[in-house]
Amino acid sequence: MRFPKLFCGFLLGLAACTSPNLNVFEKNVTIPGQTWHYDLRPSVQFNVTDTNAAYSVSVVCRHTDAYAYKNLWVLIATRKPGDSAFRRDRFELTLQDNSGHWYGTGMDDIWEQRIPLYTDPIHFSKTGTYIVQFEQNMRDNPLKGILDIGLRVEKTP
Repeated sequence: MRFPKLFCGFLLGLAACTSPNLNVFEKNVTIPGQTWHYDLRPSVQFNVTDTNAAYSVSVVCRHTDAYAYKNLWVLIATRKPGDSAFRRDRFELTLQDNSGHWYGTGMDDIWEQRIPLYTDPIHFSKTGTYIVQFEQNMRDNPLKGILDIGLRVEKTP
């Protein structure tokens, strides 16, 4: 008799911790074997329901301390709802300062960074599902030391 009450209490507590509208999307994709080949194009999908809101968009990158460069060049292809073609843009993600210190947060030899793609929040032009693909655009193929790549989309206040 005590177990069902405890279980119901746990479920109610869990429901109180969740919100139907978190205003944040984050999805990361693991790079197999920490070696990112040119032909590996991880992708994420997210849904936009409010085109009046402003959003901050960041790339989430997890890498090892052994990553050989201060930056990461990526091609980011985005497909809007209803479109058949992707729009590709090239971004430089700065991972390290000039003195060799990694940005972001680290634990042991793993670092995670959220790097804003735009200086100002953006507005999405259409509601629906957006697809974003990442392609590494460095000289090394494969590129070693990248654990995950992903996207964070957050509604700004």
